[in-house]
Amino acid sequence: MLFGALLSLSCAIAAAAPAFYPTPAKLFGPLFVRVQMERVFPDGKTFVDAVPKVAPAVILRRFRRSNPRTRAALLSFVKHNFTLPAPDRTRVPKAPTLQAHIAALWPLLTRPAVVPPLYSSLLYVPKPYIIPGGRFREFYYWDSYFTMLGLIPDRRMNSARDMVDDFSYLIHTYGHIPNGTRTYYLSRSQPPVYYLMIGLLDAHDPAHAWGKHLASLRREYAYWMRGATGLHPGQARRNVVAMPDGAILNRYWSPVATPRDESYRKDVLLARASGRTPAVVYRNLRAAAESGWDFSSRWLADRRHLATIRTTDLVPIDLNSLLYGMEQAISRGCAARHEHACARKFAERAQRRKLAIDRYLWDARRGYFMDYDWRTHRRTEELSAATLYPLFVGLADAHQANAVARVVRDRLLKRGGIVTTTIETGQQWDAPNGWAPLQWIAVQGLRRYGHPRFALRIARRWVRTVRRVYRNTGKLVEKYNVERDLPGGGGEYPLQDGFGWTNGVTEALLTQYPQLDHPSSGGAP
Repeated sequence: MLFGALLSLSCAIAAAAPAFYPTPAKLFGPLFVRVQMERVFPDGKTFVDAVPKVAPAVILRRFRRSNPRTRAALLSFVKHNFTLPAPDRTRVPKAPTLQAHIAALWPLLTRPAVVPPLYSSLLYVPKPYIIPGGRFREFYYWDSYFTMLGLIPDRRMNSARDMVDDFSYLIHTYGHIPNGTRTYYLSRSQPPVYYLMIGLLDAHDPAHAWGKHLASLRREYAYWMRGATGLHPGQARRNVVAMPDGAILNRYWSPVATPRDESYRKDVLLARASGRTPAVVYRNLRAAAESGWDFSSRWLADRRHLATIRTTDLVPIDLNSLLYGMEQAISRGCAARHEHACARKFAERAQRRKLAIDRYLWDARRGYFMDYDWRTHRRTEELSAATLYPLFVGLADAHQANAVARVVRDRLLKRGGIVTTTIETGQQWDAPNGWAPLQWIAVQGLRRYGHPRFALRIARRWVRTVRRVYRNTGKLVEKYNVERDLPGGGGEYPLQDGFGWTNGVTEALLTQYPQLDHPSSGGAP
């Protein structure tokens, strides 16, 4: 009853939601700018996760009156007026096996459903949820799908159901699933994997599960397709792009063109150094954060320097593959409810998207899928692990899948799994890093298209890397250097441990391939 009442209230305020949830930058204005620009905290996320002890207006009056002149005085002021985030407490003693360690972590990564303190940046959800760990004190959109992969074989189906309920609540409250459950994440989403989460709840009949969640699925789909009506070839609006022949595909985008609250100082300094219009840089940084690949050479005009970021110019293969999957899921959910007109409509949309992907994002000569620059009307030619998404969702044909498998084997397979790109930039979504979600996408996509031995090879190498780093550090970490079997590096912040999606994918792979449960099986073939 409470959940239903909250949904009703959420629907009533959804259109005005951003006005009801100002970010820390808006709440604290000049104080926020000083704290972030003077780097009072090494991590820009610390201050935006702090909870004010009194109303923002009172804090700002105190700030103007006291006018702290030094960095030390400013830090003292913040500590007096805010409750800072608690330190990470997800460390547990080393267990004899990876699976035992993962099982011990789930309770430490679980957070209860509580009403956030007044003026906190944390968003309310009605059910308990799993956080990634480390600096990530809230739960995230696409992370959660890969986390759920491990919850279910670990007999935590109720936790998976709770998280789907939370995401349904977010959709009906805000009209979309935000990047994460903080006010400063509301202006963007993340890769649309909600339909995949729902499918996990009924592995034997996912169409039945999609039918039960059809209203939420259609609402999320409408968010991604907003702006498509009346769009002419060569135009883009919001997350939608009309291709030269009028076909509709999608991009990552943000309605906000200001520095990210949680990375304010870095964004401001980058925009200043870029020589570009700051708003353009900020929007493209936010769009890359929406992609989940923040940051990668995929989004950089010169493939090297973050100042050249141009995310909104690109039609990404992974995003459009997932939207194809969502269209298929909605079609099957409609069919399960005997809504045949709806089933036909979404099946036709999926087919049109597949044809457009084949035309614009598939390169037959190179043998892999890639992103497309809708402004220059050219494919980017960059190879990344995103090329495996069409296999994962089942939109590739057999010839394409075989070609992708050959290219991935020759150019992306490393001693520790699949590398993210072939380019080293210092960004975390580039070589030499590999990420748990991309290993899962690769393994399941290759299995789907008749490459079981290659899929097993990737799983074996990945589990070996995770096991080796765990043996040496006692941690499961956010990303790995798959070229050297080491913890990963690069990016905007230090390496985090915990770690939700690594736990989930590793548990799921060990369940899928029981022969990998023993360290002696971890050697690469």
